[in-house]
Amino acid sequence: MNVIIANRQRTKKINLRLLKQIVNELFAELKIEEGELGIHLVGDKEMARVNWQFLRHEGSTDVITFDHLNPESRIQNPELKLQGELFACIDEAILQAKKFGVSWQAEIVRYIIHGVLHLLGHVDHRVAPRRKMKHEENRLLRALSRRFSLAQISRTPKISV
Repeated sequence: MNVIIANRQRTKKINLRLLKQIVNELFAELKIEEGELGIHLVGDKEMARVNWQFLRHEGSTDVITFDHLNPESRIQNPELKLQGELFACIDEAILQAKKFGVSWQAEIVRYIIHGVLHLLGHVDHRVAPRRKMKHEENRLLRALSRRFSLAQISRTPKISV
């Protein structure tokens, strides 16, 4: 699995090494062995630009997923293969985290999980599939939260005394 994470925002410092480990563990949990994923961590202005340019939607949003393989569902395929890009908005994660009483770091991991599930063929535009997708998203976030301290995604500078 090839994962490239680009931090293109300045709102929060990000521990990219830890985030990549979390994403690799997500792939292990989903039994994804082959594929490529680009993750772009962006601010609200860039997310609004991407949202308008590709989807013709105004304003920022939490996550946008681009599937670079055939869009047909691969949920039942035992030989999972994935190729795509995710744009995840740090500013939206901060806003949503306050709204739901969770950490922004957990929100960013949730956005990545959500995007990967879309790449695997999950859909969320109808009630029943959205419920199924949300259930899987919650399960995966709990599993990753048990293995990693998501708060450490936020890099804080070490202070020497």
